[in-house]
Amino acid sequence: MRLLARVGSLRAIVAVTVGFIALNMILVVLGNVTDYGTNEAFVQHVLAMDTTFGEGLKWRAITSPAVVTIVYVAIILWEAISAVLLTAGTIAYLRDKEDSARKFASAGLLMIVALFLGGFITIGGEWFAMWQSKDWNGISAALRMVTIAGFALILVHLNPRRATQ
Repeated sequence: MRLLARVGSLRAIVAVTVGFIALNMILVVLGNVTDYGTNEAFVQHVLAMDTTFGEGLKWRAITSPAVVTIVYVAIILWEAISAVLLTAGTIAYLRDKEDSARKFASAGLLMIVALFLGGFITIGGEWFAMWQSKDWNGISAALRMVTIAGFALILVHLNPRRATQ
């Protein structure tokens, strides 16, 4: 019974959730590095706005290959840092270091929200009109990441004493 109580505890639930989000981000980074060209093309098309239909917004387009590279590398680095923070948070949860775990997990999850809500949905989706593109539209994938990270942030910040009452 004690083992079941530990496995079903809020800390275990959060550790597993944060751990899988860390693994997801590690796989995202691995994919972006090992299949660099595919996702670089995504960034290039979003910034170039070459598959959007709103002609009045095309002045926002960025077509510089150097800027595309900088933006894409910055995204990969951001994702890698979030993966490291989430991994550190997971390890801290498993070692019963609640305060450190919460700080690492919160920082990593906030980075995911900032990237996908701020970067992909707000800047990519609205500023670069990504929502208009049938071919290069990452809004639904970004929304999925924001939802998962937001849910995990709520779990991370639940008071474990209140959750058991």
